[in-house]
Amino acid sequence: MTVTQLERAAELPSLRSTEALRVLRRCYGYLMPYRQVVGGAYLAMLFIMGLNVAIPQIIRRIVDDGLARGDAAFVERAVLGLLGLGLARALLTFFQQRWLEVASQNVAYDLRNALQTKLTDLSFSYHDRTEAGQLLSRAIQDVERIRFLTGRATWRLVDGMVLLAGTAVLMVVMSPSLALLALLVVPFLLHRGLAYARRARPLSAVIQDALGRVTTRLEQNLRGTRVVKAFAQAPAEIQRFDEANAIWFELSAQSSRLDAVNGPLMDLIVSAGSVLILGYGGFQVIHHHLTLGALVAFTTYLSQLAGPVRTMGRVIPAIAMASAAGERIFAVLDQMPEVRDAPGARELLPARGHVRFEDVSLAYDGRRPAVNGITFEGRPGQIVALLGATGAGKSTITYLISRFYDPTSGRVTIDGHDLRQVTRASLRGQIGVVLQETVLFAASIRENIAFGRPSAAEAEITAAAQAAQAHDFIMALPEGYDTRVGEKGVTLSGGQKQRLAIARALLIDPRVLILDDATASVDSQTERLIQSALDELMRGRTTFIIAHRLSTLRRADQILVLEHGRIVARGAHASLLAASPLYAAMVARQQRMEPRG
Repeated sequence: MTVTQLERAAELPSLRSTEALRVLRRCYGYLMPYRQVVGGAYLAMLFIMGLNVAIPQIIRRIVDDGLARGDAAFVERAVLGLLGLGLARALLTFFQQRWLEVASQNVAYDLRNALQTKLTDLSFSYHDRTEAGQLLSRAIQDVERIRFLTGRATWRLVDGMVLLAGTAVLMVVMSPSLALLALLVVPFLLHRGLAYARRARPLSAVIQDALGRVTTRLEQNLRGTRVVKAFAQAPAEIQRFDEANAIWFELSAQSSRLDAVNGPLMDLIVSAGSVLILGYGGFQVIHHHLTLGALVAFTTYLSQLAGPVRTMGRVIPAIAMASAAGERIFAVLDQMPEVRDAPGARELLPARGHVRFEDVSLAYDGRRPAVNGITFEGRPGQIVALLGATGAGKSTITYLISRFYDPTSGRVTIDGHDLRQVTRASLRGQIGVVLQETVLFAASIRENIAFGRPSAAEAEITAAAQAAQAHDFIMALPEGYDTRVGEKGVTLSGGQKQRLAIARALLIDPRVLILDDATASVDSQTERLIQSALDELMRGRTTFIIAHRLSTLRRADQILVLEHGRIVARGAHASLLAASPLYAAMVARQQRMEPRG
């Protein structure tokens, strides 16, 4: 890793204090549903504070009224009283910490659910431009910082402030001069904590971004491990990961150096205060201006204050870091999906499946249009084949039908309804999709087939598997339909995964079928078995097939030949062979590629 890379990664963003406060208020807003539990925790804190303030006074009485006078009975009663107060404090502390943890864990639970809901709702375009590792970092590390903020961090801050106020009052009452000396260290501690926070907060944001890059690199390597090994790129990937990891390491080391300087400095300030009190207080005791018990009480108060005040110095930066984490989380939660239900969008009633494209264009992120001026229709019962080179716009057309994207211009309708005027759920519930890249989940085969209809009966799941020619190989597996397929279905062959994906699409009994190279990963014999089942199942439905196999093209009612996002030819197989040289060339090329027999 070069110095330039590190300097670029370590550029620290700034955030206005008003914006930071707004983010913190929003974080604390997640505590509102649990305000009774939080209220109980802070009420317990007040009782604990009362005990913390009272205990040094009892110690003072033991020294001045018991030990100095030799009153053993008084000392015995006072010690028993201290023991009782200690037990009460321990019990209250247990409930306080438990209630705080319950509330903060619920905040984390709600935030992670909100993130999952939002990420599921966001359009494909958002995921196209956002790294998965960054999202994982926000859902785990950033949420954990908010959990700490709404739980122990805020409690420690309030606890320290309340204890400081109560202790300061009693110390002033006992000895104003000694109290002034004891409290003299507090401004230095707070100044040190705030100075640390000003540097730690922006650095924390950069560290989290760097961690997101490391997570992204790791996730990509794990997902593509077969490709990495197949192309002998393991050393190169290790180097790339090392570079990202080194940046994270260096930034984390900067944070550690800040901690290493800040902690001892605060300890030094507290120690200096203790020395001053013991020196000046001892002088006053010798000259009878202060009792020994009062000095012991003072030192006890100071030792009680040292922990919370030192903790405040660490908590203030933690709150600042939580503000940075909240900013990253809310940046996701505030995203509006580019494809969303319009106000007043209605449910799409069971459709016939008449799909129309009316002069439709779509440009991803303002780039050159992926499709441009597309007009065609697919009638119920028809098979529409989409043919073209990579990047011609075939998949984009299927994405528009499912409303993964909205057109830049023109409109897509189903049974005359503009897709932008119906709810996404009701639309997609009537579309069966088998994507080009088969996606299965680390679950049982039964759960994967029933993904679109979790309530489907066993007989329906079996029927869908049989229609997709998957039932026989499923039953040959060790646990049949209960066999777990492994993450992304890595335990199955490409053809087996494809057939499960087809069964999953068929189970929802869609009015529109989208088969994106649905038979690309199966051999000719398996393709014939699948196709014979699909012929019956496609009857009465509108089917869009991205396919290059001649068997599919011959079966299509309409073939759309795409080039550079435009339809350059259309018609049935026989007519296109005669009328379109481009189509004829594609068919000839496909004939050479397909195995004979």
